[in-house]
Amino acid sequence: MKLTAIETFTNEFVGFVRVTAEDGSQGWGQVSTYHSDITCEVLHRQVAPWMLGQDTTDLDDLLDIVAEREHKFPGSYLRRAMAGMDTAIWDLRGKQAGKPVAELLGGSAGTIRAYASSMKRDITPADEAERMKRLRDAHGFDAFKVRAGAEVGRGRDEWPGRTEEIVPTMRREMGDSAALLIDANSCYAPEQAIELGKLLQDNGFSHFEEPCPYWELEQTKQVTEALDIDVTGGEQDCDLPTWRRMIDMRAVDIVQPDILYLGGICRTLRVARMAEAAGLPVTPHCANLSLVTLFTMHLLRAIPNAGKYLEFSIEGEDYYPWQDGLFVEDPYKIEDGHARVTEAPGWGVEISPDWLARSHYKISRA
Repeated sequence: MKLTAIETFTNEFVGFVRVTAEDGSQGWGQVSTYHSDITCEVLHRQVAPWMLGQDTTDLDDLLDIVAEREHKFPGSYLRRAMAGMDTAIWDLRGKQAGKPVAELLGGSAGTIRAYASSMKRDITPADEAERMKRLRDAHGFDAFKVRAGAEVGRGRDEWPGRTEEIVPTMRREMGDSAALLIDANSCYAPEQAIELGKLLQDNGFSHFEEPCPYWELEQTKQVTEALDIDVTGGEQDCDLPTWRRMIDMRAVDIVQPDILYLGGICRTLRVARMAEAAGLPVTPHCANLSLVTLFTMHLLRAIPNAGKYLEFSIEGEDYYPWQDGLFVEDPYKIEDGHARVTEAPGWGVEISPDWLARSHYKISRA
């Protein structure tokens, strides 16, 4: 099947992609969030010329061709743009087959355990625990992630003592049965991370995310080797050779690719297969309620080495005002701590016509 048109609908924060095939069938995808208007321009100028009019049957190979033709641009923007094409083509395939993408990937519709993922650091430990308890009681979450240190903080805390307070507070307030996770967002040197990791172990945390600058794989490996707690990472990485090195050197215990940062479903499946061969689980990064979380739900229903849970952002309009009104019907209902992939074809979601009408529009044709 060849593509005859590629359309983008974007604002600064979110960019949706619609592809049209030669038989008139269509599919919807999304480039990565943040500066999505720039990413959509990259899509039209550096991705569309290599994909329009080409056979999309071997999508892996076609995406490699894009990367090869644009070899002088090996970084994040090109991969974020490629992800918009990949995810739109998977939706088109699902609609053509009358099946959810999860089924095309070898899985099925159904439920996925979710963890409540906080994005906030400007919240006190007491207030964080209180809102987690409200979410537990309302939606049945039994796993919760909070933030440590300052983002890429060079060893600093958001304010002095916050991290040392939030760790025991979460365990005390959430109870012994709750699964507790924490994300340092590249804050610490290895020695600091190991010291914090011991506190996490003492308080029964099970997941220590991105403890060191993510690009310093050897630093993260030091932390992984020193601790019993699972050390996790990979959300920022969009380069497949880097993924191969990360997995081969066992820099982390759990890999966390972001489907839209990495370049789409096909490239994420490659990482998942590398991880499977190494005996590592995959708990993807999906930190907002644009389509990235839905893509991740379908992936987790299909891969054999899926991690324990789906990341599910708990932030609303105060943190992510641009999430509001993206879809005709909300695909993100949590019941008994689980999200659900439906039997609807493709991604099973409809983009809001009102949102599309307000967006910046562009089309490339074969």
